[in-house]
Amino acid sequence: MLSDDLPSPQFVAPVRTAATAGKFQRVQVSVLGRYMLADRREFPCQVLEMSPGDAIVIAPAAGGVGEKVIAYLDLIGRIEGTILSQIEGGFVMDLAASPRKRDKMAAQLTWLANKDALNLPEDRRHERVVPDIRHSTVALDDGRRYNCKIIDISLSGAAVELDVRPAIGTAVTLGRMRARVARHFQNGVGVEFISAQEMLTVVQQNLRMN
Repeated sequence: MLSDDLPSPQFVAPVRTAATAGKFQRVQVSVLGRYMLADRREFPCQVLEMSPGDAIVIAPAAGGVGEKVIAYLDLIGRIEGTILSQIEGGFVMDLAASPRKRDKMAAQLTWLANKDALNLPEDRRHERVVPDIRHSTVALDDGRRYNCKIIDISLSGAAVELDVRPAIGTAVTLGRMRARVARHFQNGVGVEFISAQEMLTVVQQNLRMN
């Protein structure tokens, strides 16, 4: 049971059909990613509000109404749809997805909308494993490099034993993976990979090499 001093959680119910997507209530999020317009130009973006049916995207190039958009968002993955309208600094897009994909997106958005307000534990949507080779390095953008030991790792992040505690939000590189510090614990830090898709690509490449 939630205590009285905590804010009420926001829940995102799944959208069952494309016809109901436009009636869906968005939740506030802050998700970074990249998107591609129909002419194959790619740009960075940030999603400020989102539902399983649509999203408000802050973007340097808005595209045209009706234009197809494909985006890869941190913690959410690949989405696609069309531009519904242009807004100052970006656009609103609808999302084309199967009912199963919408169900999954609803769960992801519910977690994202509530994780800070309710102090929810770290997202465990991706199974964590202990790697065979646990020794690695953490590099900061200023060139400093530290030896570390990987406690566990998943497609979305890792926990590492580390002698230093970079501030939460600090950009780091774990091995060859770009990441940011998501939390501190007694013996180290938890990092969140900048792109779960990037992690999946590296894993697949390693599997092919073996």
